[in-house]
Amino acid sequence: MASYSHSIGAVTYRFADLKELMAKASPARSGDFLAEIAAGNDSERVAAQMALADVELSRFLEEPLVPYEIDEVTRLIIDTHDKAAFAPVSHLTVGGFRDWLLSDSADGRSLRSLAPGLTPEMAAAVTKIMRVQDLILVAQKIRVVTRFRNSLGLPGRLSTRLQPNHPTDDPVGIAASILDGLLYGNGDAVIGINPATDSTASICALLEMLDAVIQRYEIPTQSCVLTHVTTSIEAINRGVPLDLVFQSIAGTEAANASFGVSLEILQEGYQAGLSLNRGSLGQNLMYFETGQGSALSANAHHGLDQQTCEARAYGVARHFNPLLVNTVVGFIGPEYLYNGKQIIRAGLEDHFCGKLLGVPMGCDICYTNHAEADQDDMDTLLTLLGVAGVNFIMGIPGSDDVMLNYQTTSFHDALYARKTLGLKPAPEFEQWLAKMGIFTQTDGQIHFGDTLPPAFRQALTQLERANTS
Repeated sequence: MASYSHSIGAVTYRFADLKELMAKASPARSGDFLAEIAAGNDSERVAAQMALADVELSRFLEEPLVPYEIDEVTRLIIDTHDKAAFAPVSHLTVGGFRDWLLSDSADGRSLRSLAPGLTPEMAAAVTKIMRVQDLILVAQKIRVVTRFRNSLGLPGRLSTRLQPNHPTDDPVGIAASILDGLLYGNGDAVIGINPATDSTASICALLEMLDAVIQRYEIPTQSCVLTHVTTSIEAINRGVPLDLVFQSIAGTEAANASFGVSLEILQEGYQAGLSLNRGSLGQNLMYFETGQGSALSANAHHGLDQQTCEARAYGVARHFNPLLVNTVVGFIGPEYLYNGKQIIRAGLEDHFCGKLLGVPMGCDICYTNHAEADQDDMDTLLTLLGVAGVNFIMGIPGSDDVMLNYQTTSFHDALYARKTLGLKPAPEFEQWLAKMGIFTQTDGQIHFGDTLPPAFRQALTQLERANTS
């Protein structure tokens, strides 16, 4: 196993192995300090970044950061690596790879072809020597398009997950949030509920309600109840109408075990979802959520820095051809991402790494109430991700999730991003919005209909009656 070093002035900094080098080269964040693997000062961090820039990309195939013998995620990454796809950049160092990514030679087509040849560790390494503008410039070149009942990730499009969570899974409250979100043009990525309980009966009832809404109004979107993959499998076995199979995932076998999953269980969920054949345009049907710090919080990081662990989660995700993947970037708390600056940087890193690896990346632009962050920080990250070409964001009433108790992006925030950046919803969903008279979008300007759609007026009346009774 090679060691690495770099001198700054009269001081030579030495790094025992590639794992330590990666950790010390990472931009400062609280999770790596908590794990006691971060650089001790800025000079050591710069020395590590300079040493890392000289490491050949092929080194990551020769020196796995988590041993092959003990970790099925490492085995997946190594065993599925596409050597032919890697060949065009196999001679490059990490620094040379950064230069190539920023060049005109790295266009959308070449980056799509390259994705199967990159390991998550290669993607994570190059982020550590990139500025924010570099992460945005490269990510916006890459389009990862997926399809189920509509087309997500196309150029000039920004989709949203309509997140109508309720602290008691009350159907009236959930329905009111769905109606509100649709009227603001939200929900083309998915109408997805985080359930308050993991009761199988309750999950099945929510799935049936969501399917009824989509069928009644002929909405070209998909639904999901964000329950454990094994509960989704059970719902499928019961004949319940289920569109997307959800699971939180991480970048090591041990971290995934803390979620109660393995690659075998994920494969079982994937096959169960495919068996329903519910997609009208495609069969991308997995929905994964991730977040920097999840492996460390489970004491399952193997001494790896949290951003590299996160990138490895995308290596898991891409194996199952997902429709949606999003980093819930500030959700775990300030122990892992302390403030707005760290959250913003992490969100852009995650989006970049996911897109570079061929994953359809979205972002839950969020923070907890005890973090040193506020909604201004989220506006900044939202704008930067919009420029970078993020596939989707969250849409929640008033930015405040009353069930999960954290702050994220609102229905209005999607309108802001679409108006400011000239972005549109998924094309099929855009046509539905126009058909329903909710709004049209021309020349980057959103124009709302003059009246509430008749079908929704009736639904609103029903909700008011249900609420008063």
